[in-house]
Amino acid sequence: MEGRNLLRFIFFLVIVVFLLLFTWDNLRYLPYNKAELLDCAAFSPWCSSKSKSKSNPITNAFNPTRNRRRQPSSDTPHHPLDPLTVQEFERVRTIISSHAPLKAAAGYTLQAVALEEPEKPMVLRWKKGDPMLPRRASVLAFVKGESHVLVVDLESGRVTREDVLAPSGFPMMTVADMNAATAAPLSDGNFNRTIIERGIDLADLACLPLSTGWFGRSEEKRRVVKVQCYSSKGTANFYMRPIEGLTLLVDLDSKRVIEISDRGKNIPIPNAANTDYRYSAQNKPMNLLNPISMEQAKGPSFTVEDDHLIKWANWEFHLKADSRAGVIISRVMFRDPDTGFLRNVMYKGLTSELFVPYMDPTDAWYFKTYMDAGEYGFGLTAMPLDPLNDCPRNAYYMDGVFAAADGTPFLQSNMICVFESYAGDIGWRHAESPITDMGIREVRPKVTLVVRMAASVANYDYIVDWIFQTDGLIRIKVGLSGILMVKGSPYVNMNQVPREEDLYGTLLSENVIGVIHDHFLTFYLDMDVDGPDNSFVKVNLEKQMVADGETPRMSFLKATRKVAKTEKDAQIKFKLDEPAEFHVINPSKKTRVGNPVGYKVVAGGTAASLLDHGDPPQKRGAFTNNQIWVTPYNRSEQWAGGLLVSQSQGVDTLAVWSDRNRAIENKDIVLWYTLGFHHIPCQEDFPIMPTVSSSFDLKPVNFFESNPILRIPPFAENDLPICKPAASA
Repeated sequence: MEGRNLLRFIFFLVIVVFLLLFTWDNLRYLPYNKAELLDCAAFSPWCSSKSKSKSNPITNAFNPTRNRRRQPSSDTPHHPLDPLTVQEFERVRTIISSHAPLKAAAGYTLQAVALEEPEKPMVLRWKKGDPMLPRRASVLAFVKGESHVLVVDLESGRVTREDVLAPSGFPMMTVADMNAATAAPLSDGNFNRTIIERGIDLADLACLPLSTGWFGRSEEKRRVVKVQCYSSKGTANFYMRPIEGLTLLVDLDSKRVIEISDRGKNIPIPNAANTDYRYSAQNKPMNLLNPISMEQAKGPSFTVEDDHLIKWANWEFHLKADSRAGVIISRVMFRDPDTGFLRNVMYKGLTSELFVPYMDPTDAWYFKTYMDAGEYGFGLTAMPLDPLNDCPRNAYYMDGVFAAADGTPFLQSNMICVFESYAGDIGWRHAESPITDMGIREVRPKVTLVVRMAASVANYDYIVDWIFQTDGLIRIKVGLSGILMVKGSPYVNMNQVPREEDLYGTLLSENVIGVIHDHFLTFYLDMDVDGPDNSFVKVNLEKQMVADGETPRMSFLKATRKVAKTEKDAQIKFKLDEPAEFHVINPSKKTRVGNPVGYKVVAGGTAASLLDHGDPPQKRGAFTNNQIWVTPYNRSEQWAGGLLVSQSQGVDTLAVWSDRNRAIENKDIVLWYTLGFHHIPCQEDFPIMPTVSSSFDLKPVNFFESNPILRIPPFAENDLPICKPAASA
């Protein structure tokens, strides 16, 4: 026993030393020289301007090293949708700790703590200067195997409501849960012996907690995760060195290993060579580009009021961090260029759920069907953004404040960035042909506002951008990067693989297989186009034949509009041979010429799930059965996979709600859109993936009387900084 304790002590000591060295190593090597690039004086030719007008005083306020809220403990809410402050988190913790039922339970954890948002009509009526609406917190607690939802009134200091949820699944894991799961194997003698028998040093272990999904097995009646481990020897990229076939089942509450499956003893651990992705580890760095930056001599065009209200061009919206969704955009409004009035576009938008099924049915892989938001927390896994590389120099940074398992608040720094972007794109243009002799050439640049977050859910990195254009369009863009989840293999070359054997992926390097998988991100979009009561319209494009003799043409396309009456009318699967547009309109508001005002969903590249609908993972991920759903607004229906996602059985999902077939015509409705990716790995994805992106748009359709950016000016040379090569400065 003493020998085991000594071994543990040595292991943890080595891990601490490794982390210190890793941190120092990363601090010493940077892709750009941040000290110089963040200091405008070091690149004065990039920052000077021909314009003699005074700089906007906002310029200094948006220095990314100074503008982050460094003292959130001093924050006070200014808007009904503002997230809980540090003081409010502390108050929730105090109230919960004295709540008699939980106190009597002698052991509970807080799986999630967030603002209990006021009722929607109250928020819509509230105006700046009005008294603050009552502040309440929603708490998801896990008590003796049961999930409790409590509402805490922060003013009275009381729990005003407590519901025990039906056992449809388990709450999102906390950071403490994840740490406990990865530490549990080291307390198990059988596991330690297995690792040593494989010739692996315990000090080189890196383990991950993997959600189990649900397959109806008896052990899944309790809160469990599976744990798989890797060797970090010789590389920071331990993901490329899996200990294949070794899987542990861990009870999250007892923190004990309850099952070990070891089916990969004959599969070698892949070599560490050429797996390290850090800049400092590259033998021959490639300097292909000079540093690039967008300069704003007059300062940014956006402002951040009261920490969460963003104003840019004609846009105004509320922005906050969330432990589950990552980013929540609310009260999105556009100031009409003709009337000057703010018009409602969307009440609330967020990433509702992610579904990531891997396509390997073998013992160590079949359960890898992750729901990253509901199981791990899209916000909890958001990492601090890296100035200059994640976000440009002109970015503003926003922190998130979340609660640990005991209710203690902690800071997720630099979690969100906001910046203006100009990539040489064109807002609109026209040039007259010389044959008209008019000499007209009119062009307007396209500048956008980007709200960005990046979540690192273990190996995978997701970049989510909410992009606002001056013409009223909103683009939601998702980038996938990070590191593949790979499988160990005995093969070093494809010529060794038997013809009849299915690798379930691609041989990326010696002994490394990248497994085929999907990514689906379902977005919750509570559209309020010029008010809450909207309708969903499917505009079908259909071929029409022309009667003989009417015209030399034989056919044309006709747009046929059909208003969805109920939810099933709005369950949409995209079909290339049945083109259509999908509009959210306000039937009671019309343009000058009589068209209903609206917004339409414009799909980009996407993918549909090919899994059988009876497959247990697809039952849980049934919200990906369609690309578009429309439901009546219900504040309890926000998470597409259900409130309790871990080990859920698919009984409380968007698909279940929508099958109730409720009325949606001229109602307060929510649009759900699923963006999908099929990923067949390739060698270019090794050892780290270049970012691949896709997006969809929310585009005005008869929302304005005419082009809303008709009157914006073109760029003029005198308005722009002088950008010269450093050598000629």
